[in-house]
Parts: sequence; C-alpha cells; structure tokens
Amino acid sequence: MEKLVRHCKILLKKFNMKNLKIVIPTDGQNGLDEKVADHFGRSLTYTFLDEKGEIIEIIKNTSEHMGGQGLPPELMKQHGADILLCRDLGPKAISLCAELDIDVYTCQAETVKDIFKMWQSNKLKKAGAEDACEHHKI
Repeated sequence: MEKLVRHCKILLKKFNMKNLKIVIPTDGQNGLDEKVADHFGRSLTYTFLDEKGEIIEIIKNTSEHMGGQGLPPELMKQHGADILLCRDLGPKAISLCAELDIDVYTCQAETVKDIFKMWQSNKLKKAGAEDACEHHKI
C-alpha cells in the first residue's frame, strides 16, 4: 500500500507539472558523492534532487540549529521539499515534517547516491514516531 501511495504522489506531481523534490541532509557540496549527515538538524547543507536523482540545488543549513532562524523542516519546505531521506531524526522533526506534508524515509546509507538509489528501489520504509533516533526519545 505504501508503494502505491508513493507512486500516486509522484504521478500527481507530474500531472500538476510540479517536479517532486527530494531533500537529503548532507555534510557539504559534493553532490551525489556527498556523505549523508549523521544529524539531520545539524547538517551543514541540504541537497535537493528531483525524482530522477538529478541535483536541483544544494543549500546551507540556515535553521536555528545552526544559528539562523526557523526549524530545519520549515527551511526544507521553503525550498519545496516533498520527501526527506535521512539517517536519523527526532520525533518532533518527524511530526513537523508530517504537518508540512514532507514524507520521511530513514536508513543508514553513506552517500546521497546510495540513499537515493535505496528510495528509488522501494527499499526504504516511511518513518513514523517509532523510528525516531534513540537519544531524541528521552
């Protein structure tokens, strides 16, 4: 069922002529070869891809976690994020992403290319509150 929902969202985005935007928290500007950041909210950058895996943009993390303003999911939504692929995040971030209509998928992939390929191959499960990283559950 989850795969069907994801494919429907992709089709709806295409029908509405809006490209699907996938965001991955990263540690720098090395594109598809960049390391996926260990800490979602404290990543240095966010790498945005389209549904084909092509880089759309790479932005600096200017959220309040890095001395700026706003929360990371809000920053990602301002840049049009539809899907977040990451290693770990807390329950508040998962909840805020849901409120902002950003689907979250987690796994322990090393690079942007790896995590995107896993998502593209339907090997990732959509994250819920039970998938929040342990140190955020305390």
